[in-house]
Amino acid sequence: MEQYYDPKDLKKFGNISEYGKELSDKFFAYYGEVFKEGALTAREKGLIALAVAHAIQCPYCIDAYTTDTIEKGCSEEELMEAVHVAAAIRGGASLVHGVQMMNKSKELLM
Repeated sequence: MEQYYDPKDLKKFGNISEYGKELSDKFFAYYGEVFKEGALTAREKGLIALAVAHAIQCPYCIDAYTTDTIEKGCSEEELMEAVHVAAAIRGGASLVHGVQMMNKSKELLM
């Protein structure tokens, strides 16, 4: 069955330079620097990336960072905890906007 997101396309990511080498080179250089060990370990950065991948719902990123974090020794429990962090932040972001609705409804109903 065909699907919109083809998992094989993840391996083609580097090919984006075909349509704009200068900018893609800059992007990949930046990307590489971001994921180097620094104040955060590469493992911690992988878990953050996995959580963000779920928050933005990128199937390619989910595949890539599931693989990355497992290769860095993360457990299934750690992966799922990162997903729950993303879900909590995403849910909280929706709920906090309820304050805007409450402010507006009070304005209209007063």
